[in-house]
Amino acid sequence: MSHTSTLPGAPHLHYQNQELMLEGVSLNSLAKEHGTPLFVYSKASMLEALSHYKRGFEGRNARVHYAMKANSSLAILQLFASEGCGFDIVSLGELERALRAGGKAQDVIFSGVGKTRSEIKAALEHGILCFNVESAPELEVINEVALSLGKKAPISVRVNPNVDAKTHPYISTGLKGNKFGVAHEETLNLYAHAHQLAGIYIVGIDCHIGSQITTMEPYIDALNKVLDLVEQIESQLGIELHHIDFGGGLGINYHGETPPMADDLWKRLWSVIDARGFGNRLFMVEPGRSLVGNAGVCLSEIQYLKPGEQKNFCIIDAAMNDLPRPAMYEAYHAIVPLQKSVGAQANSVVYDVVGPVCESGDWIGRDRELSVLQGDLLAVLSTGAYCMSMSSNYNTRGRPPEVLVDQGQSHLIRQRESLEDQLRLESLIPTTP
Repeated sequence: MSHTSTLPGAPHLHYQNQELMLEGVSLNSLAKEHGTPLFVYSKASMLEALSHYKRGFEGRNARVHYAMKANSSLAILQLFASEGCGFDIVSLGELERALRAGGKAQDVIFSGVGKTRSEIKAALEHGILCFNVESAPELEVINEVALSLGKKAPISVRVNPNVDAKTHPYISTGLKGNKFGVAHEETLNLYAHAHQLAGIYIVGIDCHIGSQITTMEPYIDALNKVLDLVEQIESQLGIELHHIDFGGGLGINYHGETPPMADDLWKRLWSVIDARGFGNRLFMVEPGRSLVGNAGVCLSEIQYLKPGEQKNFCIIDAAMNDLPRPAMYEAYHAIVPLQKSVGAQANSVVYDVVGPVCESGDWIGRDRELSVLQGDLLAVLSTGAYCMSMSSNYNTRGRPPEVLVDQGQSHLIRQRESLEDQLRLESLIPTTP
């Protein structure tokens, strides 16, 4: 008997005959075919998440630019490019990935606090849409590089509105103590200065206040502050801003969170925008996690069940190098078996689910009630964002393969990284006889 569960994660994730399925594909069969650890993504879940933004922007002058730092795998970029999305990047490598996946340079926004001269030069030569400037010194460097190329660099200034997004300190970006953006009080002067620079062409204003935001209020607060600045910049300085970039940061359901849907959020934001007379302005957003986070699962095999006096440990073959969010942010990911057992609740044990990496910080889930045996397979849910893109080779572990499922079909979109892949760029020093 088939039924849809209330599992957090991909909308297309469910148990069928006690077996975990994603878009009708058996995750157990994918684990057997490709081995573990293994990332699996649902195309339908990503398109469904994107559809909420499209509904929210229907009839409006608005554009989605996928924040590809969340997950920069080529096939995922290809999907969003084919759906008409632009991209928000933070490095030259991300620009090259976007272009190879079918994106266009003129649809790329370049964010980040530490853009190098070589990155700025390459981005200008490619003809990107806009640089989001995050400091006065960066503005000077962009101007110098643009003049050296005989170009004008299109820029917006990223405003730090000092709004508390009520999220984890590591992913909060809109407070005075954060490294991002230009202080709200300094923005007007920076725009006035930028207006005098021969290598700069001002096209917009930008704001991004954090990630995993689960309420509307921080957005409304930030929006009003940004619109106040737009009014000042245009009336006092005579600079016309072509677009308003409102960043991303919308949260997802990891552990019962109830963030607003993108269309509901924007219905509320448009009411503010219209009331203030900006309804015809071009608005851009840079969602990342909210498009891909719940679309992914990481499959892993239980290596050992280790009982202890204070803790029982479920040791799996996925680790902090594959799933860095728990170690970095103490983040929660639901963990479920690929095969439900009969009477599971009665036989369950509370475990800390941990990986094999040689660090006490290598944990995936604490105090999880599971009815499992050595050799069983588990799914770590909501791992589509900031997992594979942040993965590493710590302990000389190869990064996992990735599979995209689409209407009952599965496609291998990244092969498992081999030891030879890891060692390819290294050399031994010459030895003396």
